[in-house]
Parts: sequence; C-alpha cells; structure tokens
Amino acid sequence: MMDNRVSLGSIQKTVWDGRIPLEIILAPSESRTFNKTDPYLIAYPRISYFPSLLPRLRAFFSSSLIAPESQPHDGWFEFEGVPLKWHYPIGLLFDLYAGATPASKTASIGDESPEDGSKLPWRLIVHFSNWPDGNLVRLDADGMVMGDAFINSVKEADFLRNGTAKGIMSLSKEYSSGLWKAVEEVDLPSFQRISNILLPQLSQPFRNVPIRIFLPLPPDDDSPSLKVVQSPLPPSIPAPSMQSSQLLNPRSSPSTQPQTIGTVLHTLLPNLFPSRRTPVLAKPVLHGSVIPMSAPIEEVVRSSAYGDGWAYLVVRMMG
Repeated sequence: MMDNRVSLGSIQKTVWDGRIPLEIILAPSESRTFNKTDPYLIAYPRISYFPSLLPRLRAFFSSSLIAPESQPHDGWFEFEGVPLKWHYPIGLLFDLYAGATPASKTASIGDESPEDGSKLPWRLIVHFSNWPDGNLVRLDADGMVMGDAFINSVKEADFLRNGTAKGIMSLSKEYSSGLWKAVEEVDLPSFQRISNILLPQLSQPFRNVPIRIFLPLPPDDDSPSLKVVQSPLPPSIPAPSMQSSQLLNPRSSPSTQPQTIGTVLHTLLPNLFPSRRTPVLAKPVLHGSVIPMSAPIEEVVRSSAYGDGWAYLVVRMMG
C-alpha cells in the first residue's frame, strides 16, 4: 500500500500536469478560405474539458467564419466524423479515439487495425454551426450546462465512495463552484482544498470505488458508440486463501485482500481479461499509460482520478 499522502499527492500532480498536443482546424464548410485556414495549436491539460477551449477558438477563427454571428457555446468538436462528447475529459477522449486500438464487436483478437490515430498532435475539427443534436446536448452561453454536468458526475462519485452524497450536497455554493473552477483553471492546490473535504481519510476505506471502463467501438461501425462497463466495486475482496471454517463460522472475520485493477477486469470482462495478474488479450489504459494489473483500485482513484472523482479506464486490444 502507498504509505502516505505525499506519494499519492505526487502522482496526482503528475496527472494534473499531463497535456495533449492539439491541432485544431475550423471545419472547411464553415471557413471563408475552405481548408486554407491556419490551425490552432496548443498543448492542453488532460483533465480539462473541450468547452473551456471554445472562447479562444472562436476568437482565433473569427475572421474566417462564414457565419460571424455564431457564439463560443455553439462550438463542438469532431474527430474522424465522430462528434466528441464534451462532458468527458479531454484525456479520456484522446485515449478512446486516438490513443487506443478500438475493441471490435466482430473482429477476432489480433485483427485490430494499426494504431495510426496515436500520432501527435491530435488533429481535430471545430464547428460553430450545424450542432449534432442527435449526439450532443447543447451548451449555454453562461457555462451552466457544463458546470452542472461536472457537479452531477462528482455527486455520483461521492455517493459510491461514501454510500451517500451528503458530502457534495452539503458543500457551500462557493465550494461547489470552486471545485469546477479549479478544474477549469487546472489549479491543483485549490482543487485539493475542496476535494479533500469529500474524500474519506486514508484510514477509512471507500464504500465503493468510482471506476468506469470504456470499450470503444470502431469508427466505421454502423452506429459508433461507447460501451461503458460499471459496477459497485468494493476496495477489498475475500482472500483466495480464506478457510472453509471461516465461511461456516459467522463470528470469524474472513481475511481480505485489496481489490486490484486485475481482479476488477477479470470479474467484469473475463473474456478480455482471463488472468487477474497478466494482460493477455487487452490492456487497461489510464491517462495514456498502461496501468499495472496489480494496482489497488482505491489507490488508483485517490491518486489518479479525473477532477470529477472518477477513474476512466480504456481497454486497449493487444496485437
């Protein structure tokens, strides 16, 4: 187990310092110069969200827009024809669409295509018209829709950790809005001051650990979508060596062991993860890195969760 808060904090700082190089072009159909508009280049934090980029992109492309009346909150992003869901962190979206080989419903293991999409910078198209209502909820000028989506995700994580959402529900408006502002501004010290109010102490284990597992489907699928796997995940499970006498004696406390990434994946996705210890057919990816199967899930979330309190694992097929 990690023996102190310092080691957890150092990993968290590394996570918050992570950035993805982006090359963003204006949709040619919305540009006065078609495909001759200069791209917008930036290294953007993994923990951030795309709506935070829209004001500066709208300003950058303003002279090229065919529809000058468009507003920043009219903006949405596309990668290889897929509208990107703005309520997911940028790092997760990159791992899903550009940094990981899709898990096909039909292809056999080993048939995955080469990872051409993993090249950097990540090339995206931004639109300021023709909102894809069938895929994305519309944003608003004041940023309330994005902020509310973030806080709702925080509430879900808080409920799983504590068995109740009283923590986040009892936060003052100043603190709850401050939590989102800290993520927007990538202000880790301010974020920690508020999030530490919600997190159980190290001596007090989580009730359940907020983890979501994503299985991306190929972009050329008839209806591109994301399969999300989620289940209540206690931080500890009975040890394999538990004696039968312990099972028969209700007064005997069975020995436990930390629930790991490997035990979670083997339980929820046994066909992809037949071993609890060794990746055989697929690997779990978090923040662009393959995460060890032996990593205890509570430690993973305490150190490496996104700003909303969730660890988002992406399954990458091995070939």
